[in-house]
Amino acid sequence: MPPLKLRHSVRAIILDEKDRVLLCRCVLPGEVVWVTPGGGVEEGESMHAALKRELHEEVGLVFDAPVPHVWQQRLIGSAYARGHDGVLNDYFLVRTSAFEPVGALSEDELAAESITAIRWWGVKEIAEYRGPELFGPHNLAAALRALIVDGVPVHPLPLGP
Repeated sequence: MPPLKLRHSVRAIILDEKDRVLLCRCVLPGEVVWVTPGGGVEEGESMHAALKRELHEEVGLVFDAPVPHVWQQRLIGSAYARGHDGVLNDYFLVRTSAFEPVGALSEDELAAESITAIRWWGVKEIAEYRGPELFGPHNLAAALRALIVDGVPVHPLPLGP
């Protein structure tokens, strides 16, 4: 069996001083999912460079210091990334003061990437949400709670779907 062709993506867990997380609302075929900002790692690009580029484009956050790699998620299925067998998401923790997310991409460019809104969410708000929209990963509230309480893990922790 040939090796899986996974799209490599980087994502940022952007936490403000109140431990709120910045999430992007993505409208996908058949569902709406709130996810952390980020995107694909381009050929020859480091994860750190990809993360810096994606955060500048999507939310306008600029940073230089290295950020800790805290989670890794492997999702298998063609629905996760067109032309791939799945996706490998590497998550990095970015601590910052709250800011108004305005990236380099226009609203139309964000919409072309399926992003229709960006906002701050409290962990309790995510855990108690009962609406039709989803959060990715599905255990986001619990994973965030553990990250906030336990701190940065020594090695990236595996996440489920």
